[in-house]
Amino acid sequence: MRGPIEDFIAALTRQHNTATVANPYRDPRLAGNLQRYLQAMNNMTGKRILLVGEAPGYKGCKLTGIPFSSGKIFQQFNHPLLKQLAAQISLDTVESENTATMVWEYLSRKRTTPLFWNAFPFHPHLPGNPRSNRAPTAAEIAAGISHLQRLHDFYQPDFIAGIGAKGVCSAETAFPQEAVMAIRHPSYGGKADFIAGMNKLMRKKRTP
Repeated sequence: MRGPIEDFIAALTRQHNTATVANPYRDPRLAGNLQRYLQAMNNMTGKRILLVGEAPGYKGCKLTGIPFSSGKIFQQFNHPLLKQLAAQISLDTVESENTATMVWEYLSRKRTTPLFWNAFPFHPHLPGNPRSNRAPTAAEIAAGISHLQRLHDFYQPDFIAGIGAKGVCSAETAFPQEAVMAIRHPSYGGKADFIAGMNKLMRKKRTP
């Protein structure tokens, strides 16, 4: 019997590839990677945080199926979740991605591991050039809202935050009745502000 995670991934696989969008989840191996990640996160105990970014990058989530990751972080960081997943997932290509590296440098010293997702869960790229990144359009972010809401329904986070303006906007649109914390994206000189924002988020306590 399929559960909510399997239904969630099945919905993702329906997105077709286009000249400007690549769907990593049409590859069954990457869909399987995402399923193992979501199952591992859903089984974790303790405080639950949902962090919403912008979109997969061509060196990161597009190759792994897991938001805010790259093949390199599974080799580079001695984090319990990464060690668990490294033994379970399939990776054809191992590349380093700057944002994923900065994020996991931070998380490698923390006990709480957030669940990552993206405002647009597919890889937006320049026309005909899948090894490029572009910002998702407003229409693409709007199309990602239903996936974000479905993820929220089964994960039931205690706190929600957005990384970067598009991540914040997406989370606020998807969850208008909930407080969404804004965190600076670590790229382009934002690493110190990202760390400060994450520290504030990590200190938040659940209401009894």
